[in-house]
Amino acid sequence: MELAGVSAPTVTVFISSSLNSFRSEKRFNRGLTLAEFKCKLELIVGSPASCMELELYGVDDKFFGKLDREDALLGSYPVDDGCRIHVIDHSGARLGEYEDVSRVVKYDLSQEAYDKRENSARTFLKRSKLGQYNEEKRAQQEAESLQRLAEEKAQASTIPVGSRCEVQVLGHPPRRGTVMYVGTTDFKPGYWIGVRYDEPLGKHDGSVNGKRYFECQAKYGAFVKPSKVTVGDFPEEDYGLDEM
Repeated sequence: MELAGVSAPTVTVFISSSLNSFRSEKRFNRGLTLAEFKCKLELIVGSPASCMELELYGVDDKFFGKLDREDALLGSYPVDDGCRIHVIDHSGARLGEYEDVSRVVKYDLSQEAYDKRENSARTFLKRSKLGQYNEEKRAQQEAESLQRLAEEKAQASTIPVGSRCEVQVLGHPPRRGTVMYVGTTDFKPGYWIGVRYDEPLGKHDGSVNGKRYFECQAKYGAFVKPSKVTVGDFPEEDYGLDEM
């Protein structure tokens, strides 16, 4: 390749490699020798400097030639902003070898060994009585949770199965239907009311995660909290579906 003098101190180029499927945009000093430049590329592509072959491509991805003189300066080649330097690895490594994190040996530390560390995050939390190690706060949260559960149970006890109801959820217009289920569920904690809507405004057919709680058509069933349900004389509205 014909060498050329360039005055700009730095150049921004794209780096690609036969070992990786991605490109990196990097800025380099034009005063680096190719030997020094290859050492910097080791950290980018993972290939040993001694096993690199460098190819230069223009902004339009046209092949310019090889960068093949170890003592030559990077700036002595026609390397401009936006050019691409492709690293061909001759170490025997395979494409994607340095991208597969499953091949990286993981550091495994037992819970017992971690508990013995004096400067760990867990030790700090314990010493400062923060998070799950704040027994007073945990007791308060558990008491509040039990209180909410008791309130939900009391509300649910006033909603008989088979009752007509109206459901009011924030951000949605009132929806009418029939109460089909009252009680706890496997999918979320607390007490829930299963409703069969008069219209296909629900999310399921009365079953969630493979467990059936009640029967209804698809998209007619929903579960809502007791506080969102009002029981009363809510006749099914006539939407004119039988009119011609």
